[in-house]
Amino acid sequence: MHRIRPRHISRTLHSLSRKPLTLPPPTLLPQHELIDEEISPGYNPKTFYPANPGDVLADRYQILVKVGWGMSSTVWFARDMRGHEDEPENVIALKITNTTSHAADEREIEDHIATTDASHRGRSLFRTYSDCFEIAGPEGKHVCLAYEPMREPMWLFKKRFRNGVIPLPLVKTYVYFLLVALDYLHAGCGVVHTGLFLFEDADVLGDFMNHHLDHPMQYKIDSTGRPIYLSQNDFGPLQKVTRNIPKLVDFGLSNRLDSHDDWGIHPIQPDHYRAPEVILGCGWRMSADIWNLGVLVWEIIVGRGLFCHVHDGKGCYDARAHLGEMIALFGLPPIEMVTRYHSARGYKWRSPIKRQDGKVCEDAEQYFGGPFFYRDGNFLHSDLIPDRKLDTLPLEEEERENFLSFIKMTLAWVPEDRKTARELMEHPFVRR
Repeated sequence: MHRIRPRHISRTLHSLSRKPLTLPPPTLLPQHELIDEEISPGYNPKTFYPANPGDVLADRYQILVKVGWGMSSTVWFARDMRGHEDEPENVIALKITNTTSHAADEREIEDHIATTDASHRGRSLFRTYSDCFEIAGPEGKHVCLAYEPMREPMWLFKKRFRNGVIPLPLVKTYVYFLLVALDYLHAGCGVVHTGLFLFEDADVLGDFMNHHLDHPMQYKIDSTGRPIYLSQNDFGPLQKVTRNIPKLVDFGLSNRLDSHDDWGIHPIQPDHYRAPEVILGCGWRMSADIWNLGVLVWEIIVGRGLFCHVHDGKGCYDARAHLGEMIALFGLPPIEMVTRYHSARGYKWRSPIKRQDGKVCEDAEQYFGGPFFYRDGNFLHSDLIPDRKLDTLPLEEEERENFLSFIKMTLAWVPEDRKTARELMEHPFVRR
């Protein structure tokens, strides 16, 4: 039995160092169950690389355990087999992108983040790639990006605490770190995008790897013959809470805005975190990340989602219902926002975009199912405005007022009315 102590791997049997490990044979799952990337809208198995535990890529990295997946990639923990046999080995997170991914753009943005300003204190709060290479698959080339291994995303991390609620002092620390990172990303790099992950001390990763090297992975074969492995992302109970540092990761969908008059127009952000200007198609900038931050902080503090009805009965995103919840919580948008919306209606994207249901759309109104507002500012779908207010919060009165003030500064209808990351760093909710 081999024992791993990442981020370095230490071996008791040095004769096996730098040679591929023999892994337990995987066990087959029921074929009718959809797992991991197979449940993604528009899943196309031909675009994914058919990775298997034990494979060695680029004559250097032996993939061991699948730990994540997305619409355009899978992520594996892998051994870095480079070096002398007496030296400790490293474990890395290896992202294997699809043949259709925009990996070149991702690399360019990460290079920009890594080199813009090393003196900024937010620079260390980003995870950028340490190695990049291409591999050939049955349907084309796949770009692989190697990273420092991380623990888990925030939504899973918070489940490690009682009732799924992270203690308030710890939340404030994490939010401050995130604001420092966003200040660097926005003001220093001109990049829009957030994704919050955490990492812990090496012993946790070592325990995780040791367990999975001794237990077979589960997999199925899809209808095309491609193997799909069930990802493993349970790192177990926390051991040293103070060693967890939030980092911004995954820039596959990030956008670089090079000038003050440069705006994004195409759909971005996960459904629950989508900012109103994205839905309305009237242009977005760094302030869209601030909206994303506000929704995330609410979920962390309160322990449940801020927007509860963003999907219809078929599980498809319903922008009308989402806007209805925004109106219930924050009132109707200012007429300035409605005027922008009407001015932007019919603006065509450079390239059509396929929606989750397969419909090909040329503009935001088609994509999100508009129209939404009359010119006088009233909502066309008033029956979708629920009877909701900002819920009673599990906070003392002063903390509650500070928290609501912070949230309202991040979740303003008009993007320019939201505070910047640097301004929010001075807010009493974070500083006290």
